Amino acid sequence: MEIELLRANIDDAKELHTMHIDSFIELFGKYQDFDTSPGNENIEKVEARLKQDFTYFYFICIGLKKVGAIRIVDKKETGKNKRISPIFVLPEFQGKGIDDYRELEKELDLIYFAYDGLRIQL
Repeated sequence: MEIELLRANIDDAKELHTMHIDSFIELFGKYQDFDTSPGNENIEKVEARLKQDFTYFYFICIGLKKVGAIRIVDKKETGKNKRISPIFVLPEFQGKGIDDYRELEKELDLIYFAYDGLRIQL
């Protein structure tokens, strides 16, 4: 399975938000955590993250199909790790290895190849 990452921007906020909610709605329904559940976040929170200069969202794609997304937080601090928060996969693609960090790390290595000493905190 060939996984590719496609950079998202502010114009993708609605699509990212819909995918985000769809990916976490089952857990939200189970735990009813209205304060911290990603399944209860509003679109404004997604838009705010997209506007952060240290945040990079990527759609996780198989072929032309967007099956999830990943957010990389990179404050560009020397010696500090980049961080993934969140990563999500649509329910119909969960359990198929799409969120396998080893596969995503290969793609991230290609995207961040220009960075010296890329380290992703998993």
